[in-house]
Amino acid sequence: MEYKRLGRTGLRVSPLCLGTMNFGPYTSEADSFAIMDRALELGINFFDTANVYGRKKGEGVTENIIGRWFAQGGGRREKTVIATKVYGGMGDWPNESRLSALHIRRACDESLRRMQTDHIDLYQMHHVDRDTPWEEIWQAMEVLVQQGKVLYVGSSNFAGWHIALANEAAKARHFMGLVSEQSLYNLAARMVELDVLPACEYYGLGVIPWSPLAGGLLGGALEKAAQGRRTEPHMEERIQKVRPQLERYEAFCREMGEKPADVALAWLLANPAVTAPIIGPRTLEQLDGSMRALDIKLTPEQMQTLDDIWPGPGGRAPEAYAW
Repeated sequence: MEYKRLGRTGLRVSPLCLGTMNFGPYTSEADSFAIMDRALELGINFFDTANVYGRKKGEGVTENIIGRWFAQGGGRREKTVIATKVYGGMGDWPNESRLSALHIRRACDESLRRMQTDHIDLYQMHHVDRDTPWEEIWQAMEVLVQQGKVLYVGSSNFAGWHIALANEAAKARHFMGLVSEQSLYNLAARMVELDVLPACEYYGLGVIPWSPLAGGLLGGALEKAAQGRRTEPHMEERIQKVRPQLERYEAFCREMGEKPADVALAWLLANPAVTAPIIGPRTLEQLDGSMRALDIKLTPEQMQTLDDIWPGPGGRAPEAYAW
């Protein structure tokens, strides 16, 4: 395993990040434990979660599973770089969501309690809060860092100008600011190439792509459908919208002798701005299968073919749409 620095920090993380969103709703606790144990065996030390994961509002189901796994000891917590998130609604009262100083403080303490740990390695803002000033957000985060409850702060689903605003405000306070951005990014969703990736490169943020397989679209959707595997209505609709591209893509992957999911991950890993795509296995087999992507080195010609099949926005802004 070749570890990468997370953005401009000295923190070293695995090039694949274990996503835990399925833990609880789709993957049993026992199977979740097995997946996390196997991840460490494979050298994956970077785990991502959120306080809202688990599909039971306010309960933090997934964080609780991770906490019980940590509680088994055996160096599990010490070997894991744990990232969680704050923003989503954890209750129905006015200050149980978003990024007020009050909610950030309470949400952090609750995440620490659920995960049975004394600190969060990477505390990510799950969404931008347009109503809360950066002075308030950074003051709250600074206190958490000073208390040792949080080591690094990241963002998720921010636009490029939000990243600029956040880090300029942090710089004025002599605070480190954002060190990572977790964005929707895959072959079929490349809008972040306009301004988010350039902003991350400029400010030294590691990029953590979520949904690297476009919710399964890039994981061999046509092949699976041909095998008779049931497809959800919303996925069938997505498939029909891009069927010609999918046909070209899956044919190209067959020519390469590689699985579509592995090629999609390898494409992200080839981007120097990307630190670690998030993989969200439901089973041990899916986790083991994801490791193949680390060995695929795409040639310039293969990268060009993928760009032809799944064209991006045309490069960075403003050149992508102006002279």
